[in-house]
Amino acid sequence: MEYNSGMEDIAILENDEIAPAGYTYEQYKSLGGKINRYDYQSALDRIQGANISNKTSILQAESMAKNAGIILHNTESNIDPRIILYGILCTDKKLAKDQNHNGQKGDQYIFAEALRILEDTDALSKLIETYHKAGIHCPICSNVPGEECR
Repeated sequence: MEYNSGMEDIAILENDEIAPAGYTYEQYKSLGGKINRYDYQSALDRIQGANISNKTSILQAESMAKNAGIILHNTESNIDPRIILYGILCTDKKLAKDQNHNGQKGDQYIFAEALRILEDTDALSKLIETYHKAGIHCPICSNVPGEECR
């Protein structure tokens, strides 16, 4: 089954408001975003008309959202733009590079980047509250204990 965004120039945010696609790189960076300007714009551009056929990505994003108390707006024919962007970022080879043992960014990190790009601060706060862990390294920000998760 394929899902189409159907959300051409809008995104549904955590508080059920609909915001225009007037996202800015500066706002993304102020939320702690780590992607460079070119890759940020490329990811946003790919949302429109994107088809997500990888059920694993959909299920991973749905699971993280559920655990964090984030309400997604999926239907049979339309999938939440946050999941679409998560799926896009999961397949981005440049984003996937990291210094951890398997060379991949974690799912929580990638989902957090999708939320930052779409400027969904409510959902981002819920994700950080749920997944930021004091330990060796946080799965969202890779910070060590005592450092703020962004």
